[in-house]
Amino acid sequence: MRISIAIAALMLLGSVRMQAQTKTPVYLDETKPIRERVEDALSRMTTQEKIAMIHAQSKFSSAGVPRLGIPDIWMTDGPHGIRPDVLWDEWKQAGFTNDSCIAFPALTALAATWNKDLALLYGTSIGEEARYRNKTVLLGPGVNIYRTPLNGRNFEYMGEDPFLTSKMVVPYIKGVQSNGVATCVKHFALNNQETDRHKVNVNVDDRALYEIYLPAFKAAVQEGGTLAIMGSYNKYKGQHCCHNQYLLNDILRGEWGFEGVVVADWGGVHDTRQAITNGLDMEFGTWTDGLSWGTSNAYDNYYLARPYLDLINKGEAGTKELDEKVRRILRLSFLTNMNTKRPFGSFGTPEHALAGRRIAEEGIVLLQNNNNVLPIDLSKTKKIAVIGENAIKMMTVGGGSSSLKAKYEISPLEGLKKRIGTQAEIVYARGYVGDTSNNYNGVASGQDLSEKRSAEVLLAEALKVAKDADVVIFFGGLNKSDFQDSEGNDRKSLGLPYNQDKVVSELAKVNKKLVFVNISGNAVAMPWVKEVPSIVQGWFLGTEAGTALAEVLVGDVNPSGKLTFTFPVKLEDNGAHSTGEFPGNGEVTYKEGIFVGYRWAEKQKIKPLFSFGHGLSYTTFEYGAVTADKKTMSSSDKITFNVTIKNKGTRDGSETVQLYITDVKSSLPRPVKELKGFEKVFLKAGEQKTVSITVDKSALSFFDDKKHAWVAEPGDFEALIGASSSDIRSKVKFALAD
Repeated sequence: MRISIAIAALMLLGSVRMQAQTKTPVYLDETKPIRERVEDALSRMTTQEKIAMIHAQSKFSSAGVPRLGIPDIWMTDGPHGIRPDVLWDEWKQAGFTNDSCIAFPALTALAATWNKDLALLYGTSIGEEARYRNKTVLLGPGVNIYRTPLNGRNFEYMGEDPFLTSKMVVPYIKGVQSNGVATCVKHFALNNQETDRHKVNVNVDDRALYEIYLPAFKAAVQEGGTLAIMGSYNKYKGQHCCHNQYLLNDILRGEWGFEGVVVADWGGVHDTRQAITNGLDMEFGTWTDGLSWGTSNAYDNYYLARPYLDLINKGEAGTKELDEKVRRILRLSFLTNMNTKRPFGSFGTPEHALAGRRIAEEGIVLLQNNNNVLPIDLSKTKKIAVIGENAIKMMTVGGGSSSLKAKYEISPLEGLKKRIGTQAEIVYARGYVGDTSNNYNGVASGQDLSEKRSAEVLLAEALKVAKDADVVIFFGGLNKSDFQDSEGNDRKSLGLPYNQDKVVSELAKVNKKLVFVNISGNAVAMPWVKEVPSIVQGWFLGTEAGTALAEVLVGDVNPSGKLTFTFPVKLEDNGAHSTGEFPGNGEVTYKEGIFVGYRWAEKQKIKPLFSFGHGLSYTTFEYGAVTADKKTMSSSDKITFNVTIKNKGTRDGSETVQLYITDVKSSLPRPVKELKGFEKVFLKAGEQKTVSITVDKSALSFFDDKKHAWVAEPGDFEALIGASSSDIRSKVKFALAD
């Protein structure tokens, strides 16, 4: 039977007292510098103990050193909730009754709040949950860039813009790590599709790499201080990213000075010698005997296990790289599970549910609201028709590794019923049938969604219910099933599944007061957009999803979310698809370069369905003219832009003021404009405030791939203040001096 880490530590300390009756060993003395403690612990370890630390010993743990009181490291999937435990050596559920978590909104919803304070709240709350479950590392957040709306994992990420993602990920990291739990920011790097994810080689120019795909990771390292980074499955420059010389050694450690641990994505290691030399620290999920897939309980045969030890014993490899790996792992342990001052955490609490609800409320985006169908006026509403499978389907389960066993989940229909009560009659009709299964990753939803009626009968029922309703709310979109918003496969098309377009169009014919709520982490096509007056982006909102949606729909909460990615009218309006390079055939080239998302749409003069940064409110905001505190800034200086915002309506509300920068004349092609600042401001009805946004020369810089350096060229620039990338309210010229 395994001796518990706690007992082992007590035995060690007792042994030290009995044998030496002197001071505590350096590595256990928390008053000593971390580097000194690491070196002391390392000097006491055998080669076998070091090897044991750098690879998995179970599905989600790696070994400590019981002899020295160094505990195992326990990983947990996130980043939207703490994954239920699985068996030691199997993916089957452990069957615990105390691992039902609070499901937080998906990161697409968090980013849509454009609220850095809520990112900190999110991180702190999920960090408390991870700490209570005694996890060492949270496998998240994800910061891969939204290159195409077909990527199955977009719902786990924070959108298409590197600046916004960078600003939102830093407080999330700090919140998690304040609990003595490490974040493992993923997936480094260029993991922008699920198709052929284990073998596809990504070809991208250095400008796009540094300007679009790396900034959030750099911010996570240098500003957030993340203790771990997860390598991605795909290849770059012909090497798998989990042991990639250029990404891990040259950029991550060399250019950025990362001192933390690089963790392989599960099954992402493919070569022992590359894993030794190319920057990887911890190998997980290989699930192989070194030669073939499918061998269970083969941890000693991992690439960084016995094969590595054999090379050392034969003199074909030294221990320099091994010691570096263990140093980094020890540092992580001393800052997390060996930190006696870290808090105890809390799990499944009402406070965490409330935090998730606040994030959900601010993340919901009002995309369209013709004729002011929303908010629903309950004083004038007697009957509400709720249509659509997504009104009742659980969304906390499914989606791949982020699938959760939630303590509870309030569906949109349930949320409306709870909020409205007897104020109005609510009648439900399914309208369409999507995924009727109820088991994902071993977690059973408990729902019986089986349906024997035909599509024609379901549509007829929906139309009958909708015809005499005062308001019709259709909850549709995607779900977290395979080939939708889910890990492992990409979506097959931009269109809605399950023939929803027909249902929506037919509903619009029988009732003009129609609201479409899109439950998804991705953009979808909306061929009926002119027929439906009100459209809401509802995301995957977690435990309190239905509560938050109901509050926005009836006006208890004034929506303030803004899109973090562009909704194209058609797939060909997206740069990755316009150039024909998705998903590739073993090789994929990012021919659009730096022109991702709104950058592509503006370069090509394509009008999107809904623009990056777009989001309406139940009130109106008046923008004054933007001013700058100086006309010219030096390269070592900063410049502040000020704009007055007034709430002209009768409802309190929040607006996100967005600052974009245009380089008037550049030696290299640049986007029409790029987001370089934002502030969310709350205004009571009639209230006015001045918003200030300060930038330095980094906001004016581009990456010169020939010089391999960031360059800010002297000359003329424009600062644009807007409510979205396509709704610019005012601009001001300024210059960067020589």
